[in-house]
Amino acid sequence: MTDTSVILDFAVRRGSFRLDIHEQLQSSAVAIVGPSGAGKTTVLDAIAGLRRPARGKIVVHGRTLFDSDSGIDIPPAGRRVGYVPQDVVLFPHMNVDRNILYGTGRGEPPLFERVLELLEIGSLAGRPIDGLSGGERQRVALARALMSGPDLLLLDEPLAAVDVALRGRILPFIERVRGELGTPVIYVSHAADEIRRIADHVVVLESGRVLRVESVSAPTPA
Repeated sequence: MTDTSVILDFAVRRGSFRLDIHEQLQSSAVAIVGPSGAGKTTVLDAIAGLRRPARGKIVVHGRTLFDSDSGIDIPPAGRRVGYVPQDVVLFPHMNVDRNILYGTGRGEPPLFERVLELLEIGSLAGRPIDGLSGGERQRVALARALMSGPDLLLLDEPLAAVDVALRGRILPFIERVRGELGTPVIYVSHAADEIRRIADHVVVLESGRVLRVESVSAPTPA
């Protein structure tokens, strides 16, 4: 049987801030919530290989990405982790297709066509980036992350910069990624409605510590 767990057992130091997390997550969709400065983005950065823990271990689906005791620290490009950060950065000198295909790993055709269909962005093919709306940019960034063929998708407040109406139109696409592609998701958000729709379980962080892990049906702090 395939191991679908995510083991996050590490510590990160950044100036006076210290993050300590010791969790084994079995859910296919986990939300991380907490106040600003709690360490939510730091968790995602560590999983993606953008921030090196001081010690500990990160294991995704039985594959060790980081282990300080064994000297394992797989570079970001080799982690098979798709990451859509808070500030969506698309390459302005590349059109939509080239942005989506940038850094393609295992996500080769026919995945490309499937991702375009899933996110309903086939009509954007060949268009320049500066002509896209905010929602279209979000979907192109999500498509680019999916084209790496990730074992895990990290979404850091992907809808924070869009209005409520647009958020309601984009959320179904994220739900479809989880449901139709079966890609496990770790989702950072302050919005309780997003969390209820996307996640099965919630990790509540505060000041770099996990306060609790609860099912999404339980009261969720925004």
